[in-house]
Amino acid sequence: MSQLPATADVVVAGAGPTGLTLAAFLTAGGADVVLLDKAAEGAGTSRAAVVHARTLEVLEGLDVTAELVKRGLITPTFTVRDRDRVLLTVPFAGLPTAHPYTLMIPQNVTEEVLLARLRALGGQVHRPYEVTGVAQDETGVTVTTSAGESVRGRYVVGADGMHSVVRERSGIGFTGARYAQSFVLADVRLDSELPGDEVQLFLSAAGLVVVAPLPGGRHRIVATVDEAPEHPDAADVQALLDGRGPRSAPASVRDVGWSSRFRVHHRIAGHYRAGRIFLAGDAAHVHSPAGGQGMNIGIQDAAELARRILDGTQDGYEAARRPVAAGVVAMTDRMTRAATVRNPVARAVRNTALAVAGRRGSVRRRLAMRLSELSTDR
Repeated sequence: MSQLPATADVVVAGAGPTGLTLAAFLTAGGADVVLLDKAAEGAGTSRAAVVHARTLEVLEGLDVTAELVKRGLITPTFTVRDRDRVLLTVPFAGLPTAHPYTLMIPQNVTEEVLLARLRALGGQVHRPYEVTGVAQDETGVTVTTSAGESVRGRYVVGADGMHSVVRERSGIGFTGARYAQSFVLADVRLDSELPGDEVQLFLSAAGLVVVAPLPGGRHRIVATVDEAPEHPDAADVQALLDGRGPRSAPASVRDVGWSSRFRVHHRIAGHYRAGRIFLAGDAAHVHSPAGGQGMNIGIQDAAELARRILDGTQDGYEAARRPVAAGVVAMTDRMTRAATVRNPVARAVRNTALAVAGRRGSVRRRLAMRLSELSTDR
């Protein structure tokens, strides 16, 4: 446990991708930052594994994009299928960006790259420090920790996740609800004929399953399940693929490297600011994993807030970023509800609509722009 400084320009709670990005941008801009995290060490699992084009553009400002691309896997296409039938193909090639693709890279690797950059800039993460109190006055904010230490900053940022202590102590509401179904995440090795450069969403009467390639020959599996086991095993994942994935060339699960069950909420903070306290990332918005948007807009929150703190325009942060989150929460909710519809007639209508839409180049491009987040803040 490192000794906490008494004061800082900005105190950041939470050293996930959002907090690391914020601290690195602020440090690069000359601000004195104290970054606190309650965990003894950073993420050791893949969790959020998608980095979109807009995020790669934003992270060019930290000189980490090339390293992420080097360590990740480029996937230029997203497809929606009903078992073996391709309903919709969304190509990212030709988008107005230097990164016309989705980058598949485990979250722990993304955090490693961001942490290395923060350290190179002279910053660090103070661990393990759990924030327990936040008290502000006219000149600053005092943050107290469970270790009994405190640090005072001109500003405090809560990047401490869905159960944010900073948000709760600030009195900012977090409205929304929880999805009835649980989600399964698993990183597996497959014997399959599935494309190695394509993210695929399979729809079926039983529900959805996403199959996405990861570096090192692994695949990420995401699926909705009414009541998933806490740690899905190879048999559980195999059953999902057998019941929802391709029929003509079934995929076989060789082993499971990591798996988890989680409940998903769709919520957004009533405000992104309360005086000298700001929110970013999952502390400000949570939603369905459909489209892999969550970590990405958190990183983009961080870059925007850092820029505004450094140039003194922080009053505009909420107006710039909250509408983006509201749009993503709404979009991912629609995607999740459409993908999990059970009524046979509604499923047939959905599939027909997707197939018709998929024949139009303008629709495919709009979807590619939205999924890559190139259209969310431009």
